[in-house]
Amino acid sequence: MRLDKYLKVTRLIKRRTVANEACDAGRITVNDKIARASYDVKIGDVIGINLGQRPIKVKVLNVSEYATKENAAENYTVIEG
Repeated sequence: MRLDKYLKVTRLIKRRTVANEACDAGRITVNDKIARASYDVKIGDVIGINLGQRPIKVKVLNVSEYATKENAAENYTVIEG
């Protein structure tokens, strides 16, 4: 799954266009490398999000096309932030 879609599905970023713009601006990293929106997210990747005051790092536990509000957080675990 594309990085921008993963960020939207897991509700780490509210809209896919915002996720896409954040990737273009270099604010999203995957495994400590700046990632493009088209990056293919895999289980075990560490995603860093540098938006606002608090940077956050999450580890990908699951990649699913759809997630409800209740189970969206089951797709990742927060490492920092």
